[in-house]
Amino acid sequence: MLERKLEFVKLVFPQILEQIVYNVVLVILAMKGFGLKSFTVAVILRGLVGLVAIYALQPWKPGLAFSKNTLKGLFKFGIPFQINTFLATFKDDGMTIILGGIIGPVGIGILSFAQKLARLPLTFFMDTVTRVTFPAFSRMQDHKTDLEKSVTRSIFFICLLVFPSLVGIVILAPILVRIVPRYNQWIPALVPLIFISINFLFAAATTQLTNLLNAIGKIKITFYLMIMWTVLTWAFIPFLAIKYSVIGASVGYSLVGFSSVVAIIVAKKYVNFSIMNSMIKPIVGSFVMGITLLIIRRYLPLNINSMLTLALVGLIVYSTSMVSMMGLSLIQDVKKSFKTIFSKK
Repeated sequence: MLERKLEFVKLVFPQILEQIVYNVVLVILAMKGFGLKSFTVAVILRGLVGLVAIYALQPWKPGLAFSKNTLKGLFKFGIPFQINTFLATFKDDGMTIILGGIIGPVGIGILSFAQKLARLPLTFFMDTVTRVTFPAFSRMQDHKTDLEKSVTRSIFFICLLVFPSLVGIVILAPILVRIVPRYNQWIPALVPLIFISINFLFAAATTQLTNLLNAIGKIKITFYLMIMWTVLTWAFIPFLAIKYSVIGASVGYSLVGFSSVVAIIVAKKYVNFSIMNSMIKPIVGSFVMGITLLIIRRYLPLNINSMLTLALVGLIVYSTSMVSMMGLSLIQDVKKSFKTIFSKK
């Protein structure tokens, strides 16, 4: 209900409280010698505290009711949604099992490291935005102009942060794996990291678009898109993994990512958002930043100071590039993006 009302500030409080209780209880019980039972007790108490906190913030009296029309509507949306969830699990986790038999545990470890590293920007920036915008888009579906602006700004906000972060990770990773103790074992993951980052670059934009299609009731469209991605995943990745091992598998992921262009074309038929303002400008800014960092990296030693220098230069170059393309309106666009994402209207 809090998500429906877009009251995410209230929603965050129970989550913070849950984590505090979980960590405090876990540490205390572990110090007292409870062993693995510490985790069990901590998880149970975390759930109870979260339940009490959420009901205190949003009281709701349970009751029994039945509506045939409501049930029909729920099934119409819910069944394809659950099938999408199943397909996503089958596509990702199922593929991991298959790849384990093709490239072995060492190959899976290398691929998993590259995926986790490339996934960080999406975890930090994209996941929160998509969670907030789903109910917002749903409310705006009858107001086309407002919806178009909101979609453009929300995608721009995600791409503005995710694109340069991915480029930065790819460029800084070769230094990271050589200066952190025991990280040199992940040197073989550097090339797969590049191709997997391409996949996540497309995901940064298209995840919000599938979120949009779900929000406006076009769940069958996302179902068809998920079928496409599942078929392509199972067609490309195992074949390329057999041929070229870990690098082949990562190339397969990037090819699946390129198919996301289909999702962009389909979503634009329903909501005429701006591709130039939402995606292209952050891509150009990230490209300029990437070229600059690659040139500078050639003349820097492998140490932590070089990483910090590259990060600072990257921030300056990217900011300068974006301002040169958008002018001072960049600041206004960022403010509008925040307003769009967290507005209750």
